[in-house]
Amino acid sequence: MTKFRPLHDRVVVRRLAGEEKTVGGIIIPDTAKEKPMEGEVVSAGPGARNEQGQVVALDVKAGDRVLFGKWSGTEVKIDGEELLIMKESDILGVISA
Repeated sequence: MTKFRPLHDRVVVRRLAGEEKTVGGIIIPDTAKEKPMEGEVVSAGPGARNEQGQVVALDVKAGDRVLFGKWSGTEVKIDGEELLIMKESDILGVISA
């Protein structure tokens, strides 16, 4: 895979697959599915600088499962894989096991 390192407070997220069926068992075609708002952090930048010029580390790290807003991030394709690049502030929270 191409080495891609996000800068500052940006995070690269891989969307996790959404549900293929409704609760009643109806299969949802790809064209009607909403894109999932849950993903896995692939990589994270070092953090943003505060007013004193110090780097403030991010709260998320590679491997974290996160929720993000429906319209968050910029979709990119890296080595044929569709990923999202977003600011850490676009992440709503971390899902713990």
